[in-house]
Amino acid sequence: MHDEPAVAGAIARAGADDVVAGLTSGLDTQLGPTWPGGVEVSFGQWQKLALARGFMRKNPLLLVLDEPTAALDAATEHALFERYAAAAPGNTAQITILVSHRFSTVRMANLIAVLDGAKLVEVGTYHELMARRGQYSELYLMQAAAYR
Repeated sequence: MHDEPAVAGAIARAGADDVVAGLTSGLDTQLGPTWPGGVEVSFGQWQKLALARGFMRKNPLLLVLDEPTAALDAATEHALFERYAAAAPGNTAQITILVSHRFSTVRMANLIAVLDGAKLVEVGTYHELMARRGQYSELYLMQAAAYR
């Protein structure tokens, strides 16, 4: 918590530099309007700050991210995952479990597990799952069609 370079690095990896820069007292700002002098931030800003907190540990064995970018716009989400993927060989979790309903988000994963309710229905890489033309492929193409 008192390692300023580590804090700055986690904030950068989470893309939260802009959030911290906009806070009245930077990292010393009390967040949450229920606190005396507390500042309200948007859900997307909360999400970036939460990601930064999660990125504080160097080289964790496991990192679980459950819909980590649900409140972020597509460009911010893409930039975040590009930074995460670029850092992966050197200083991120050995295993990252990313839960997402956005199929474009998980496309870069080494292994994708598709759940239908509590049932595992498919496992593979993006290319393998698309070639199978199963549930992943169907849902991916459905989401992609909305952007055409």
